[in-house]
Amino acid sequence: MSEQKISKWDRRFLNLAKFIAQWSKDPSTQVGCVIVDPMKRIVATGFNGLPAGVSDTIERLSNRDIKYEMVVHAERNAIIDAKRDLSGMSIYVWPIMPCSVCASMIIQAGISRVIAPRTDNQRLIEACNFHLSEEMFSETEITLLQVDPDDLADGSDETAP
Repeated sequence: MSEQKISKWDRRFLNLAKFIAQWSKDPSTQVGCVIVDPMKRIVATGFNGLPAGVSDTIERLSNRDIKYEMVVHAERNAIIDAKRDLSGMSIYVWPIMPCSVCASMIIQAGISRVIAPRTDNQRLIEACNFHLSEEMFSETEITLLQVDPDDLADGSDETAP
């Protein structure tokens, strides 16, 4: 796991993921995602929600047991939406890093870089098995850049073009 200053492009795409997260109808955790190629072109976006055609009822989304069985995570939606080889690409996720299942999909898709805010929320850290995500990314040499959410607002983006 690394924490460092982010480039203006990393900031832009992470802010876009933050914006896309608002499209989720999940009343508790709205997650957004952007997949970007090495030329800084957006390949796909995603947000967490129920599968296409399945009713987003408040009863389903408010019941954690049902919601967790039905929801498609933002990362999975973006990977599915891309419909192409994602080798060497970057994935930006807001407001939390990918869970262990999404981390597996990111690895299998060939994505080489994951950028997400750092979280101190112990409930989320444990529920999403972030330690397993970090372990898998490390073993597969995927770059995990966890940033301080406060770094998105400042102007210190001169660390990369």
